[in-house]
Amino acid sequence: MQNLLQLAVEAAVAGGLEIMEVYNQADLDVTIKSDNSPLTIADQRAHHKIAQFLSTTPYPILSEEGKAIPYEERAQWPRFWMVDPLDGTKEFIKRNGEFTVNIALIENGAPILGVIYVPVQKLLYFGMMGTGAYRKTIQDQNDLNAPLMEGAQHLPLSKTEQLTVVGSRSHLSPETEAFIQILEQTYGPSNFASMGSSLKICLVAEGTADIYPRFAPTMEWDTAAGQGIASAAGCICLNATTNQPLVYNKPNLLNDFFIVSNQRFPLP
Repeated sequence: MQNLLQLAVEAAVAGGLEIMEVYNQADLDVTIKSDNSPLTIADQRAHHKIAQFLSTTPYPILSEEGKAIPYEERAQWPRFWMVDPLDGTKEFIKRNGEFTVNIALIENGAPILGVIYVPVQKLLYFGMMGTGAYRKTIQDQNDLNAPLMEGAQHLPLSKTEQLTVVGSRSHLSPETEAFIQILEQTYGPSNFASMGSSLKICLVAEGTADIYPRFAPTMEWDTAAGQGIASAAGCICLNATTNQPLVYNKPNLLNDFFIVSNQRFPLP
């Protein structure tokens, strides 16, 4: 498993470098997909680079940019890679730096390993069940020559003094606002942090935020890596209806609404 984690880290950093080459150009080459979501050449370049790394393993890859795989086929996969080569395309287009590369290893419907790389901040988050979760600065691929744990900080790093809720910069729904009101009725006024992409889950895992409620649509590849990291850090990522962990590789890859919590403030 340690070798798989190292490979996923190398793939995420390589994908991030591909993204940054496009990000630093004047023209981001944006197109609109059939579902009205944006797509850039950076998504596609990162997807192909990551696939080059992960295809050296015996496990298939389910990626946002290669998702058209029939359920009858992927239902036979006991273990596979789930990849979002560029999570936060809207943040990428806005050039605010709040986008990530997400890679998870899924086993029997649950993420057992998660890697998130933040190319602009050069921050790497990674976690694996039984090993814990960590944050580390990765400037370039040369930093990958050092042992992975060298210079890594164990998560969580800190604890908030006051209940802090993190939410989407682009998708804060009325349901989410209503849930925050319920939290504040229980725990008093809260701080609110706005953030894009899977960075929201990372903030809970590292202790900068306590709860991330998501009552708006997401896909499995948006959350798999984050859930792997958060779980390894001792957090929970629960279906908001069933109070059970999110399940992956469903017939429909759309997530149910969910809540990520570090459990410092019990969910109402």
